[in-house]
Amino acid sequence: MSTDNTASSHKKHINDVKLSILDLAPVVVGATPADALRNSLDLAQHAERWGYHRYWVAEHHNMPGIASSATSVVIGYLAGGTKTIRLGSGGIMLPNHAPLVIAEQFGTLESLYPGRIDLGLGRAPGSDRRTSLALRKDLNSGEDFPELLAELRAFFDASATSYHAPVRAVPGEGLNIPIYLLGSSDFSARLAGQLGLPFAFASHFSPDYTRIALETYRSSFQPSDHLKEPHVIVGVNAVVADTDEEAAWLGTTMQQQFLNIIRGTTGLVQPPADMQGKWTDREKAGVEQTLKAAVNGSPETVRSQLESFIAQTQADELIITSMIYDHQARLHSYELIAQLAGKA
Repeated sequence: MSTDNTASSHKKHINDVKLSILDLAPVVVGATPADALRNSLDLAQHAERWGYHRYWVAEHHNMPGIASSATSVVIGYLAGGTKTIRLGSGGIMLPNHAPLVIAEQFGTLESLYPGRIDLGLGRAPGSDRRTSLALRKDLNSGEDFPELLAELRAFFDASATSYHAPVRAVPGEGLNIPIYLLGSSDFSARLAGQLGLPFAFASHFSPDYTRIALETYRSSFQPSDHLKEPHVIVGVNAVVADTDEEAAWLGTTMQQQFLNIIRGTTGLVQPPADMQGKWTDREKAGVEQTLKAAVNGSPETVRSQLESFIAQTQADELIITSMIYDHQARLHSYELIAQLAGKA
């Protein structure tokens, strides 16, 4: 991946970018969703102390290993247990919901925790076809996402409604809740650019589209009342430990997760394991291709990897996701990353 020629000519380093966290509330073997959510709060509290900028949780459904399906509820739980860190969705899958419901939910969150709530929006289902039908009752591939987004934004815009309007979002109307568009292709990248919104790209599972998506966003960007210059957040899988060997071992949990995705299966998050014999050559190649932008190793190894990634993407912010089985090891990984950036 080469640096986009429309990006800033200033060479960015890890100390120049914001660090954030994307959490899927992993449910590991031997634990429950309740354990996962308590671990998420513990991580959010540590992240706040370590200087992370924001903490987002993702909407997924019908996945035993992910406990963040009721995303708005989880955000409220995390916000209630923290003081300063921004909380939000990475993201809410808007086609799964009526825009009014999301306006009310996030209006409520912003009313309770003013100035700390982000609304990240995606257009994917976040699940399989059968689950999508159970959620939506009407399947589409997100073609109406721009219309849904416009409807949602209108509920927040007090100038677009009045006391005589037939439907209003209360709470929600008149609140300034930052909206971020999420994507794993160039669709939302172009839309975010045209609307002058910040854009978050899912490089952590779609690395092959990173360059074209970021180029599309930056080249199509139109300044808005919300944002004068492009703002790029890029997702990164990261496993950091005291040694390269330990990080490689911990990283086999993430490899097993993506192997299950390739096989079309879901399950609880697995402990580290010897991958020899667990996958075919073709499956191994598929997992390695998906994780080719991941960083893994000791702090010094990961420093070099992150510096290279930042130079390639010219990201303004990295949002780190770490699928690590042991909660203490997961905390340690995030702490080491914060120390690398001079934040912890």
